[in-house]
Amino acid sequence: MPQQLTFDLPLRPAMGRDDFFVSSANAGAVSQIDGWQGWPLSKLVLCGPAASGKTHLAHVFAQAAGARIVAARDVAANIESLAEAPALVVEDADTICDDASAEEGVFHLHNAMFHRNAPLLFTARKPPSRWGTKLPDLASRLAQAGLATLEAPDDALLMAVMMKRAFDRKLPLSPQILNYAAPRLERSFAAADAFVARVDALSLSEKRKPSLSHARQALSDADLASPADDTSS
Repeated sequence: MPQQLTFDLPLRPAMGRDDFFVSSANAGAVSQIDGWQGWPLSKLVLCGPAASGKTHLAHVFAQAAGARIVAARDVAANIESLAEAPALVVEDADTICDDASAEEGVFHLHNAMFHRNAPLLFTARKPPSRWGTKLPDLASRLAQAGLATLEAPDDALLMAVMMKRAFDRKLPLSPQILNYAAPRLERSFAAADAFVARVDALSLSEKRKPSLSHARQALSDADLASPADDTSS
């Protein structure tokens, strides 16, 4: 039987519209974002899989540092105004490495921020060494940045995400359902989102509250279970 999980998860506000849930899977990255004033060379790369919390943490940093947020592919067209920002977040920085002009723009923006010692945060799915950066000068600058990594979510973080998604849907998921699903789900936020959506659909189709049978069916029907777990138990 899965170990019962508690709900006393610490919360931190993100842009005043969501709560950022802190667990062992992201605590290290959260600590580095909190310590932005001490970043070596005033720059950090925050990497993690899709929907792992990069954008939420970027907004937490932006609120603390007064930073502007820009998509990496929009840098080249807005470099003059961006270069004067007190701090900056460049999102999805690993998506520019097939575009020479975009790489040049990020390189020049990096230098402008560096000369003012202005904090610069990059978000990406992978660390810079795996981006395939074509511009050697940009690659060397990125290699000097600190690195914060968001790990695959643990049970506590998956449960927190499911609680939030269920709350958004006004879906009454019981502790029994959450405790059953969290250890069995694939280790991803996308799986947690899909599980809640599937339970919601099953509940609505039968016009009754979500049940453990709905959870079992959702894990089976949507192929969301971790390969190591047996959802029939």
